[in-house]
Amino acid sequence: MTVIPSGAALGAEIQNVELGGLSDRDFNEIHRIWLDHLVVRFRGQRLSVEDLIAFSRRFGELDWAPVQETGRRFVEGHPEIYVVSNVIENGVPIGSLGAGEAVWHTDMSYLQSPPKASMLYALEIPSTGGDTHFCNMYRAFESLPDALKQRVSSLALKHDATYNSGGYVRQGLAATDDPVSSSGVYHPLVSTHPETGRRALYLGRRRNAYIGGLPLAESEALLDDLWSYATRDENAWHNQWQPGDVVLWDNRCTMHRRDSFDANSRRIMYRTQIKSAPSEPV
Repeated sequence: MTVIPSGAALGAEIQNVELGGLSDRDFNEIHRIWLDHLVVRFRGQRLSVEDLIAFSRRFGELDWAPVQETGRRFVEGHPEIYVVSNVIENGVPIGSLGAGEAVWHTDMSYLQSPPKASMLYALEIPSTGGDTHFCNMYRAFESLPDALKQRVSSLALKHDATYNSGGYVRQGLAATDDPVSSSGVYHPLVSTHPETGRRALYLGRRRNAYIGGLPLAESEALLDDLWSYATRDENAWHNQWQPGDVVLWDNRCTMHRRDSFDANSRRIMYRTQIKSAPSEPV
């Protein structure tokens, strides 16, 4: 097993490993590398759906995939798999999120107990576009001026449930652009990672976010300031996908976004998500 750090604020490639049949020793090493680098990439993988689910389960219990915009939930017989795709078959999308840009976000932070990790396996990839960018939320917190660190450490942020990262309204909810009254849950603005003990900003996504107890204008101004630190170029790394890539990221201390791509090309990816343990705080 060879580890090639990205040289950026986060991210590493792990080479010379096949995810379909790992020893416990190799898995424990992968887990350590992942905690150190926040995002890890494995290239050239040839995984069955069962292989992908089995590898994902080594990190913890898996979430069922959310219902897609079409009302479909999962790959037939495998409710753990969420299809991220722009492909349309027989007039029906086979997956979610289309070909547009997906804005910066943390997966499913509108839940009381968001997933601790997410994994994407690339099956088909367009020749250009569709890159996924990640940012380091440990560094985002550490880069704040001391006075701002102190201020945000006692505040809680409402994470909006209305829209997903592609801008679609979630099933069962009504569209709204009022951050104060929108549906969502509150999490501390600054979290402590349950495995590393490091502190991180926890922003979720920008749309309809609201800092509890503040006038809306003050909340908006403070969030604009925090986001400007979190998403700086020097705090990020991006993956230019290849078929066979598996990318695993720590949902507790990263955010990610996706570039748009040509809607006439094909992009098919399978995603799994690992639940946080019941005792793990956000």
